[in-house]
Amino acid sequence: MDEANHLNIWEGYVDWRNRPAIRGLHGGMLAASFVLVVEILENLAYLANASNLVLYLSKFMHFSPSTSANIVTNFMGTAFLLALLGGFLADAFFTTYCIYFISAAIEFTVKQLWKLQPSLFALWGTAGTHCRNICRGLLVLTIQAHLPSLKPPTCASMSTDNPCKEVSGGKTVMLFTGLYLVALGVGGIKGSLPPHGAEQFDETTPQGRKQRSSFFNYYVFCLSCGALVAVTFVVWIEDNKGWQWGFGIATATILLSIPLFLLGSPTYRTKVPAGSPITTMFKVLAAAMCNNIDARSPSNAVTTVPSHTHETSEGETNRHSQKKGRNQALSESLKFLNKAVTIKPVHPMLQCTVKQVEEVKIVLRILPILMSTIMLNCCLAQLSTFSVQQAATMNTNLGSLKVPPASLPVFPVLFIMILAPLYNQVIVPFARKVTKTEMGITHLQRIGIGLMFSIVAMAVAALVEIKRKNVAAKHGLLNSAKPLPITFLWVALQYLFLGSADLFTLAGMMEFFFTEAPLSMRSLATALSWASLAMGYYLSSVLVNIVNGVTGAYRHRPWLIGANLNMYHLERFYWLMCVLSGVNFLYYLLWASRYEYRSAGLHDEDDDLKEHENSTLKD
Repeated sequence: MDEANHLNIWEGYVDWRNRPAIRGLHGGMLAASFVLVVEILENLAYLANASNLVLYLSKFMHFSPSTSANIVTNFMGTAFLLALLGGFLADAFFTTYCIYFISAAIEFTVKQLWKLQPSLFALWGTAGTHCRNICRGLLVLTIQAHLPSLKPPTCASMSTDNPCKEVSGGKTVMLFTGLYLVALGVGGIKGSLPPHGAEQFDETTPQGRKQRSSFFNYYVFCLSCGALVAVTFVVWIEDNKGWQWGFGIATATILLSIPLFLLGSPTYRTKVPAGSPITTMFKVLAAAMCNNIDARSPSNAVTTVPSHTHETSEGETNRHSQKKGRNQALSESLKFLNKAVTIKPVHPMLQCTVKQVEEVKIVLRILPILMSTIMLNCCLAQLSTFSVQQAATMNTNLGSLKVPPASLPVFPVLFIMILAPLYNQVIVPFARKVTKTEMGITHLQRIGIGLMFSIVAMAVAALVEIKRKNVAAKHGLLNSAKPLPITFLWVALQYLFLGSADLFTLAGMMEFFFTEAPLSMRSLATALSWASLAMGYYLSSVLVNIVNGVTGAYRHRPWLIGANLNMYHLERFYWLMCVLSGVNFLYYLLWASRYEYRSAGLHDEDDDLKEHENSTLKD
């Protein structure tokens, strides 16, 4: 009976009360469904402000278009990069459950709760201290958006001789303080919520792996659902009622998401933190370097490779050890790391196991794949910056309806909402039948398709910008603030291709990093998807500065500078992005063609372990 009860327990997982998670009671699609609903609300709150932020900065804070674009990309990049912190804390010290709850509280402006019940935060210890400081983020932005005295004087001039007065001094400090406090809360949520949902499924069964794959597809679908409301309803509120209302909606949405997340607590299973995976990585790298340097010493004898076996009967031990040994044998790739275990360590603290070495190899092998997705996310950064500003100069009327420029992302959002279920219900089952494989379309194939879409998107963006500027020149509107007689739907073309790229790449990256990463660092590995987005946004800012620096040195006027977008050479910038994306795709093909999935080997090991447990139960 004890053995039977033991097999009903999810090893390495606990429930929300820190008790062992039970098979059939915890985990599964029901638990993951709460995560999906919460993600709709969380992304709505985030994009409610981020999607329209570039226009807020240029119209109300009077930053130039290029400066506004850089501020937005740096803000969004920081928010996504901080997902690594959330993922690391979830793997090493806390759980994904705790990290989400704390991060949601950070993003939410608990003004009344903060005043009335400060003792509640004291119960959180260090987390409470951070919350008291960070919860002011949305509140700071809301106050600044509401009070004219905290913004520069109103200005509608596009003249270069009499430029608008840019926000400065304490007002600038207030703006950036609010932005980056919000970014900290967003990062924690992005780093904990996807792995929390993905770990609800049993990866030792084909059904569980298929459900997990569907979860990542519908996670992107839910991102789009939240984005749809953000870029339509909330953007309209911000443009017509005021930005303070937009920040208020974001606050209320985060407030609503917290009880919804807690409602699913009885169904969740949560991975027990296993200590810092970063420490293990550095130990293996240090041991390999030290042992390689000391390998020539004759006194340094070859040591026995550490191994671990289950203590059962002698026959069972030998059988299981032989099977497990095949899976834990040192691989031939990255051979310099093998000396971390094949050579006697120079210090006992540097003693490593084969499992630790192979896990570090896995991390190093996925890094080139991560690097190849940064350029794609640099292209996606244009959705929130120059593309919005392009649309703002065009005719945004659809019949009698005037569409806010920041609502342009509704086109890729709607496309993703249609394509995601279609991909999961039609394309993947068809691919499974054709290829006769469990996955149908591999993770790396999905990422590759997304990279190709990004190349096409940048070419389309360059052609559309050429057409837009030709219309402006033809009608003598290059120096005018009047809308151009060309519909903004032309810009929607590049949004459709970039939206397709986002669907294929983001879901592919998340599932790839989660399934390939060692169990002890899956939250951190999944956060690499957001880190790629962050580095893409940062790269966009860097490229703008480099392009302006280089073109300004050889021409009288840099490509991307000034308050008038019609004077920019944005089409040349887009062609440059197209070429760089093409080179990046070749780099990706080089590494993707050489990558060997570890998942199959892990599934074999899981099957062996299950077979061993079943035989033990029968005995």
